[in-house]
Amino acid sequence: MEKEIIAYLDNEKIIDTQSINTKNSKDLKALYFDNSKPSLEVLRHSCAHLMAQAIKILYPEAKFFVGPVVEEGFYYDFRVETKIGEEDLIKIEKKMKELVDCGFEVQKYEISKKEALEKFKDDDLKQEVMLRIPDEKISIYKQGEFEDLCRGPHIPNTKFLKFFKLTRIAGAYLGGDEKREMLTRIYGIAFADKESLKKHLHIIEEAKKRDHRKLGTELKLFTFDEQIGGGLPIWLSNGARLRSKLEQFLFKIHRLRNYEPVRGPELLKADAWKVSGHYSNYKENMYFTQIDEQEYGIKPMNCVGHIKIYQSEIRSYRDLPLKFFEYGVVHRHEKSGVLHGLFRVREFTQDDAHIFCMPGQIKEQVLEILSFVDKLMKLFDFDYEMEISTKPQKAIGEDIIWENATKALKQALDEQGLKYGIDEGGGAFYGPKIDIKITDALNRKWQCGTIQVDFNLPQRFKLQYSDNHNEKQQPVMLHRAILGSFERFIGILTEHCGGEFPFFIAPIQVGIIPISQNHFAYAKKIQKALMQLGVDSEIYEKNESLNKRIRTAEKQRLPMIIVLGDEEMAKESVALRDRRAKQQSNLGLEEFINLIKEKMNEVHF
Repeated sequence: MEKEIIAYLDNEKIIDTQSINTKNSKDLKALYFDNSKPSLEVLRHSCAHLMAQAIKILYPEAKFFVGPVVEEGFYYDFRVETKIGEEDLIKIEKKMKELVDCGFEVQKYEISKKEALEKFKDDDLKQEVMLRIPDEKISIYKQGEFEDLCRGPHIPNTKFLKFFKLTRIAGAYLGGDEKREMLTRIYGIAFADKESLKKHLHIIEEAKKRDHRKLGTELKLFTFDEQIGGGLPIWLSNGARLRSKLEQFLFKIHRLRNYEPVRGPELLKADAWKVSGHYSNYKENMYFTQIDEQEYGIKPMNCVGHIKIYQSEIRSYRDLPLKFFEYGVVHRHEKSGVLHGLFRVREFTQDDAHIFCMPGQIKEQVLEILSFVDKLMKLFDFDYEMEISTKPQKAIGEDIIWENATKALKQALDEQGLKYGIDEGGGAFYGPKIDIKITDALNRKWQCGTIQVDFNLPQRFKLQYSDNHNEKQQPVMLHRAILGSFERFIGILTEHCGGEFPFFIAPIQVGIIPISQNHFAYAKKIQKALMQLGVDSEIYEKNESLNKRIRTAEKQRLPMIIVLGDEEMAKESVALRDRRAKQQSNLGLEEFINLIKEKMNEVHF
């Protein structure tokens, strides 16, 4: 079966067998039944229709909105009168398998939009879909008794759809508008072979165990409270310790790389946002308020504040590059339906920096940032890839400015032989960018860091520097974040390491367990010595058995646990359990302290 053609590729565009005359397909590349990216797109799109067909049989009143392929598989949004729960997914899957065995041929036909509107006049969701279709010709795909509006592409026969799994059920607002009705959404995944499906399902199960929301509660890192508001994380002591260590570590690295710490206000007059272009291009993502009959906007980004810091003095070419960094708290309007733990919040802190430089310094600065990125990602054991995002539909500035900025990014990467992809139309509204996409331990990709070249904001704010002929020139502004935000990065890191954080940022690095109250004073002495080294510890002294206290400390995924009894106190030693090394040993107290110093000095740039 793997040698069977399921579709064709025409300059990366997928064309299914229903849409092409194969006799004239000499210049087309055959797409076979396998796990290649384009093949999976066809497979998963078709599996969404198979799921809809099964749902329609089980729930005849069902009406369908859209069923696209997404990065994690596919989904379909639909309306039913019956409440569908997780337990119903098995029933739908069973019906899908029955339909696969029928081996329905997938057929495509086209009708005019007018005919389609008449054909589906009693289906309000189909009418809604057609509002989003500009074409006058509408394509419909049919298999058995089921048919739906669709651009395709689809497999030629349902017999190919053997290896799939429905993964979860959720609610989804119609068209993503939270003011409209909530539809039912079912997600699924499909592959060309059983082994790939099995492997993926294992990753899903592992991801559930590593879910940062679950671990965040277990490890007492952060919480959310509806009385405070959705998307507004509350950092508990352990989470605040972890975050603070990360911030302090990065602060030192920034200073060593000649970045200057600055801080801008969180609230700026709307006039500043109008000059920057945020007011007209980003207003829907911002919060506004009135003060003394003037409109103010809470900052969604730190760039305007840094621009004003640049303007606070007269600048010369000798000052450039000028590098400002700030752990800037920003707020963005996110719909409640997309909020997701620390991954999607309304308030977050960017590890933000802006570099003001001369045009001839762009390449050098971009490469320096990429070096910074590389060392930091390796430190946390992340693989990563890069993508250049070009001018979006909604943008400021002339095309020539965008072309020059995009060219500068490409040259910096090309000259170093660095690989990158292109995301057409994915840039920020003020400039193209390099996106840093990291891969975690479960082989999932995450968008984190970004480097943006911006000629537009310096032009809008009339930024200047004096060149070596004492003539006024306009600097280039590089926007740069490496982690993206502390919130999102900590969420990703928590799942990446399963809550087993690197020693240098672990919230509690050493658990101290005195066997009895007689050993408590010795435990306090060690805790004080560790604190002087900047190492956090916790004494487990509850009136519980020794084994239970050890288990409690282990559940907190502490890097090290020391047990103190009569022998340890008499010899000034510790009984050490090293979680990372998976070994136990007895060390003198001085030897243990030196080991801790070594651990803290392992991380350096």
